Amino acid sequence: MPKLTIVANITAKADQIALVKAELEKLIAPTLPEEGCLQYDLHQDNDNPCHFMFYENWESRELWQAHMNSQHLKDYLAATDGAIEVFTLHEMTHLD
Repeated sequence: MPKLTIVANITAKADQIALVKAELEKLIAPTLPEEGCLQYDLHQDNDNPCHFMFYENWESRELWQAHMNSQHLKDYLAATDGAIEVFTLHEMTHLD
């Protein structure tokens, strides 16, 4: 079964960039050792500091779903409530 690639785009409200960045960075340490996590990279746009992107690779959709239900993700959602302008998520499969 091919691995699952996730591309998550998060756009913070202009006055909430520092908060959103700090909360996104808090997700990295507890996520990397999760079962099935192969890659979990956070990026910030060079021209638009409001725009963040996670590039993730997971062994399976089921293991990624477990991550989506994790306490640290719930904590992130609570901490950033009202601070996000736009959020889009793409579940993707690598083509050889």
